[in-house]
Amino acid sequence: MDLGISGRSAIVCASSKGLGKGCAMALAQAGCRVVVNGRDAARANATAEEIRAATGATVTVVAGDVGRPEIREALLAACPEPDILVNNNGGPPPAPFEQITREKILAGVEANMLTPIALVQAVAPGMAARKFGRIVNITSASVRAPIAGLDVSSGARAGLTAFLASAARKYVRDNVTINSIQPGIFLTDRVRQTTGDDPQKLAQRMATIPAGRFGSPEEFGALCAFLASAHAGYIAGQNILVDGGAFPGAF
Repeated sequence: MDLGISGRSAIVCASSKGLGKGCAMALAQAGCRVVVNGRDAARANATAEEIRAATGATVTVVAGDVGRPEIREALLAACPEPDILVNNNGGPPPAPFEQITREKILAGVEANMLTPIALVQAVAPGMAARKFGRIVNITSASVRAPIAGLDVSSGARAGLTAFLASAARKYVRDNVTINSIQPGIFLTDRVRQTTGDDPQKLAQRMATIPAGRFGSPEEFGALCAFLASAHAGYIAGQNILVDGGAFPGAF
C-alpha cells in the first residue's frame, strides 16, 4: 500500500534503537525524510547510515537526550516544519513501590509526560496551519494494565494519554491526528536488560504472550507508519494496544 507520505518530513525521538528505530525505518521506507535521535551519537549515526543504505532516504541525526530543552530545539531546527512527530523516550528503571522517591517520580514525569507534551505543543499549530499532521506517541501496555515495579512509567504515560485526549479532538478538524501505541513485550534492549538477557527468563516472559513470541520493532514500525499515513486521518485520540493478545480483555 502506498501510504501517501512520500516527501513528508518526520521527527522520530529516541530512534537510534528499538521501537523508535523500527518507526524511523518504516517511515523512511514510505518515502519520508527522517530525523533520527538518540543519546549515543555513534549509535544514532550508525542507525542513520543503516536507514540510508536500506531506503535511500534523507536522514538527519540529532544526538542527545530529548528530555533536554536544547535537544528539542535542535530537533526542531533540523526539521522546522515536521509533518510527522513520533514521541518516544526510554522509561525509568523498574523499582519496588517502597523505593520510589519524589525525585524518581519527577524524573519519570519529565521524560515520559512533559517532554512529549512540549513537542506536541511546538509542532501541532504549524501542522494545523498546513492542514496535515500525524503525531504518534509511543507509550506502554502498562497504561492499560499497570505492571508492578513500573509505577512511575505507568503513571507518567497514563498522564500523557489523558492530557492529550482533548488536543486530539481539537486538531483533527485540521487533518492533524494524535494517537498513541501501547506496546506490550517487544524484543528490545529494555526487555534484555530487565531479564538480564537470561534465556530462561526470556522464555518465561514469552510464555505469557498468547502469540507465543515477542513482537518485533519492524512490525511495530509498520503500524506507526500507517498511523502517520494519508489514510489515517479519521483515526484520532486512540490508544492502540499491540501486545500479542496478552491483555485479557474484550475492550
